[in-house]
Amino acid sequence: MTTQAQFGDKKFTLERFPLDQKNRSLQAWDSADEYLIDYVTEHYPDCRSLLILNDSFGALSCYFSKQQLTVCSVNDSYISHQAAAYNLAENKIPSTTFSQLDSLSALPEQVDLVILKVPRTLAFLQYQLSELSEVLAPGTPVIGAAKTKDVHNSTIKAFEQFIGETKTSLAVKKSRLVISQAQGGYKPADFPVSWPLEGTDFTISNHANVFSRDSLDIGARFFFDYLPQTNKAKRIIDLGCGNGVVGLMTLSRCPNAEVTFVDESYMAVESARLTVELNMENKFEQCAFIENDCLTGFERESVDIVLCNPPFHQAQAVTDHIAWQMFKQAKDTLKNGGELRIIGNRHLDYHDKLNRMFGNCQLLGSNKKFVVLSATKNDGML
Repeated sequence: MTTQAQFGDKKFTLERFPLDQKNRSLQAWDSADEYLIDYVTEHYPDCRSLLILNDSFGALSCYFSKQQLTVCSVNDSYISHQAAAYNLAENKIPSTTFSQLDSLSALPEQVDLVILKVPRTLAFLQYQLSELSEVLAPGTPVIGAAKTKDVHNSTIKAFEQFIGETKTSLAVKKSRLVISQAQGGYKPADFPVSWPLEGTDFTISNHANVFSRDSLDIGARFFFDYLPQTNKAKRIIDLGCGNGVVGLMTLSRCPNAEVTFVDESYMAVESARLTVELNMENKFEQCAFIENDCLTGFERESVDIVLCNPPFHQAQAVTDHIAWQMFKQAKDTLKNGGELRIIGNRHLDYHDKLNRMFGNCQLLGSNKKFVVLSATKNDGML
């Protein structure tokens, strides 16, 4: 089954990414995307160059590239980059005037218009607006869009602080636009931030779009009690690494290990790199830092341990398919006898999932909110 979209008089076939048969009906765009398309089409018919921020699955990129605009799409998500490329190819849209940048790259300086899907994290919004303030010519329109419930007073204040005078539109299909115009002049935002890791001499670095930006989250704190500890060389992956705090603590307890930090967020991977470089520079060459869609493309049967705190949402959708993908690819990547060790909320029933996939699952620890589980790969299992 494919998901059909119609924007104006143009039809598109759009997929969420990564593709998953059980979730193919999840819509790859929302009413905020539709509102942006209608508004830009009506109010900026002469626009020739467009900067798009946070286009989750490429719906905006597909539509405006189809109109033969020069489009630059900026995203913190490796998966969103893959989705845009996939959907452009699926719709046979030439990519000669389409480019993509990660969230830490310098923004283009000359564009006619900026459209922005408002992120859920205020700090990330502030960072992006600050970056725009540095490069946009005075008078450049900046149009944000989000579900009405996600447009707060803090959202409007951020636009006013970093861009200029701001107003909001009427709500349409439970979505709203935030309309502003660059006034010129760089307005800095203080990112990345750093904070001391309690009970250690370590300092953790966090870019704006990384979970638990100001302190250790309670899940990681509980996971610390159950991290591996060995002097024997091991190949370990910190999957969904965030700021790298789990991998860092693992490296401190497994000093001869090779640790690979993997996340789909460019800011997360860079935060992990900064965290290791700041605290254990002598171990830096034992580490690798990779943006990726889980463990796609990793060598089979190549690692000893995978550590993971699986997310249970993608963009705005609550879903378990990311956890399933992480568990399956972890099993493929582990050597025979290798271990997947995870922490998760008690209510998510990961124990059953791991039993079904690995044929075994051991409870290492639990409290009122979290469980720590271990599953061992056995080549005799299908």
